[in-house]
Amino acid sequence: MKRILPTFDKALTRIWQFCAIAMGLFHIYTAIFGILTPMLQRMAHLSFALVIAFLASSEKDEKKKVFLQILDILLSLLAISVMVYVATNYMALVYRQGNPVPADFLFGVSTVALILEGSRRSLGWSLPIIALVFILYAYVGPYLPGLLAHRGYNTRRIVSHLFISSEGIFGIPLGVSSTYIVVFILFASFLKASGVGDFFNDIAYGMAGHKTGGPAKVAVITSAFFGMLSGAATANVASTGSFTIPMMKKRGYPPAFAGAVEAVASTGGILMPPIMGAAAFIMIEFTGTSYSKIIIAAAIPAILYFISVFFQVGFVAKNLGLSGLPKEQLPNPWITLKKSGYLVFPVFVLLFFLFYLDASPMRAGIFSLFATIAVSLFRKKNRLIKLDRLATAIIEGIRNAVPVAIACACAGIVVGITTLTGIGLTLSSLIIKASGGSLMIALILTMITSIILGMGLPPSACYIVLAVMVAPALVEMGVPLLAAHMFIFYFGALAVITLPVALASYTAAALAGSKPFETAYRALWLGLAAFIVPYMFVYGPSLLTIGTPFRIFTSFITAVVGVVCLASALQGRTFIRIGVVFRIGMAAAALLLIRPGMKTDIFGVGLAVGILVIQKIKQRIEIVKRNKESTSTNEEEQQ
Repeated sequence: MKRILPTFDKALTRIWQFCAIAMGLFHIYTAIFGILTPMLQRMAHLSFALVIAFLASSEKDEKKKVFLQILDILLSLLAISVMVYVATNYMALVYRQGNPVPADFLFGVSTVALILEGSRRSLGWSLPIIALVFILYAYVGPYLPGLLAHRGYNTRRIVSHLFISSEGIFGIPLGVSSTYIVVFILFASFLKASGVGDFFNDIAYGMAGHKTGGPAKVAVITSAFFGMLSGAATANVASTGSFTIPMMKKRGYPPAFAGAVEAVASTGGILMPPIMGAAAFIMIEFTGTSYSKIIIAAAIPAILYFISVFFQVGFVAKNLGLSGLPKEQLPNPWITLKKSGYLVFPVFVLLFFLFYLDASPMRAGIFSLFATIAVSLFRKKNRLIKLDRLATAIIEGIRNAVPVAIACACAGIVVGITTLTGIGLTLSSLIIKASGGSLMIALILTMITSIILGMGLPPSACYIVLAVMVAPALVEMGVPLLAAHMFIFYFGALAVITLPVALASYTAAALAGSKPFETAYRALWLGLAAFIVPYMFVYGPSLLTIGTPFRIFTSFITAVVGVVCLASALQGRTFIRIGVVFRIGMAAAALLLIRPGMKTDIFGVGLAVGILVIQKIKQRIEIVKRNKESTSTNEEEQQ
């Protein structure tokens, strides 16, 4: 048995990697020559993802018995058989919606079971449990009280709705995953393989490494960039944190703070366009807004988030008396830009197709992918023309896409039950009723719901569930559609740094060797601005670039000043350390500036300027005092 098992493991690894390459080539081909009919495209996408999820999970557990690996193979074969059944009976399935034959029922039940198990393997228990609760709700509707009650549905109707209709498993979420998301994840993987990661890392070191708090500022920039590409905060912490956290600790940052910086920066990467944890693509379908408008709208809130973190890192460094890295040891950013600046050409290709040609995200993504292959040819060690490197980039990209695909399919179960039972409208009514018509209370309830769901779900799955069930309530209360969807997305993403289940913070704590709770608390404190920004763009939609250019510009400037004041209040620093009274004053100025309005802006700026003038005077008095003391000491030594 000991001889058979390693051979078996190696074979399974080769099989799933082959499937990953096949899946990547399939999506590249359909992106170029046109996708299949929606159900076939989505079924193929899901089947590939399930096969890879089952076979790849076998190599994670070295103690896994042969019979469990055989079970993984059987589950993979079942996933393939479902794809074959749908492909060969597609037109018949379309005509049989609502009236499935026994074979439809059998393969429908199998698909639901495969998705639940695949979701458990890829994402943990949270999402499949939520899906099972919704399925149970479809059964027990007649026995529930009040608004939660409905007529109830039998297994045949539930399976038919989830498996055959376009409102269940093969609905919008999986449709977006099988087109936009997978192409962009492949693009991100190719971009990293081309060496652009090293380029941005060197640029970050050259620009910020020598400044006060330089190592932490470098961590913010690099983690934000990689988080933006991967769309997964916890995974990004585990990868980039392995070198940014030791670097910060070496320069004198406390371990808990170093871990917190990494967790917050990686989380912010999810909020930064263009990928945004894949939610941006799903938002296209739910809001009917173009991709270019969504990423433009998301830019200002994300910038505000990172400005707050950047200033806090600098304030902490000044409080601790920490210096930057020696400039002579750092790469020159201009030389780096001159030498490797061509690596960002694919990003300009992406922007050109999106904004100038107004192309679809999928077409823009695929052309950017080919542009990445082209620029990789200029550097020998990163040339993607070689088959082994090309295969590695595809495998890495697909491995990142698989959890998203399965999450979208599992979220499709939730969406399907929601449309079948009408629970979405019911929940919206309950939120409006519980808030008593107050928008602020409704926003707070939505925030709590988003964070709780986000603690167990990836950002894309969390967004899908809330977009169907909660966003309509906010829209009904007068919140602009895009602001409502961005609001729920933000808080779902921030769950990874929110106690008690702060997964990104706990991962960073393990790398930093710090106490998990202390690291999570510091990360929550560092990321506090992100909990205020969504309220800012709900009450001031100009921060989502809604409105006149002048209003957008003035709102952005006052918001920047507001988050800097907030950073000052949180860390107790301006030019010098400040006490409790001035911290409260800066916090008040921040809140006044954060809420849009001429009067609040004037009062906020006035309060902030007044505090800064007082602190500047105090700083000069301290400098004069130190100079006198130094002069007196020198005179005494001379005597």
